[in-house]
Amino acid sequence: MKNRSGYLVCFLLCLFILPAINSYAQKDTTVNKPVRDSLLRRNAVAEKDTAQSAVDTLLANYKPLHSPRKAAFYSAVLPGLGQIYNRDYWKVPLVYAALGVSTGVFIWNMDKYKEFRDAYRIRVANQNNPEYKDKYPLYTDGDLRYLRDAYRQYVDYSVLVFVAAYALNIVDATVFAHLRQFDISNDLSMRIGPRLINNRTLGIGVNISLSPRKNKPQGLAIR
Repeated sequence: MKNRSGYLVCFLLCLFILPAINSYAQKDTTVNKPVRDSLLRRNAVAEKDTAQSAVDTLLANYKPLHSPRKAAFYSAVLPGLGQIYNRDYWKVPLVYAALGVSTGVFIWNMDKYKEFRDAYRIRVANQNNPEYKDKYPLYTDGDLRYLRDAYRQYVDYSVLVFVAAYALNIVDATVFAHLRQFDISNDLSMRIGPRLINNRTLGIGVNISLSPRKNKPQGLAIR
């Protein structure tokens, strides 16, 4: 009987203790849930800020590519504009000097060509006119023809020079726009100097660096 009474008492105690433990566990979970949610929110905000900071850094360091096509198009539309796009401002006066000189030579040769052409035509047309006064009495008909033909060739040459200067303006803008994309920093270098081989033999050492200077370049020794 005593054993049965003891079992009964233990059973009753378990019935009373289990609900209390369950309610305490639920209370503890309820208390920890806001803390856990707060931590999750903080982590999400921190991750978002980190991602935004990385995006801002990328945008700050982003440099648009220098387009050779734009440089060529600008120089074709307006000479010197491609050099301005490449920020080679000192080349603009050179471009306009070349174009201006070739244009001036063309105008000069054209005027001389027309002058001697008309002089020859007028002389031929007034051969039998006693009142005609020749403007070039020292030149024969052959001289006038020679000068006419010579200045006609000079006109052609000056046109070719103008076209070459215009094309060179476009080529210069395109080539230097391409060169702006290349890395010409000190990270790429080669040095030649004396070097000890195996700490005994004196030879010539060639150091080729393909990385930033903070990294020690690898050396190649040549006897």
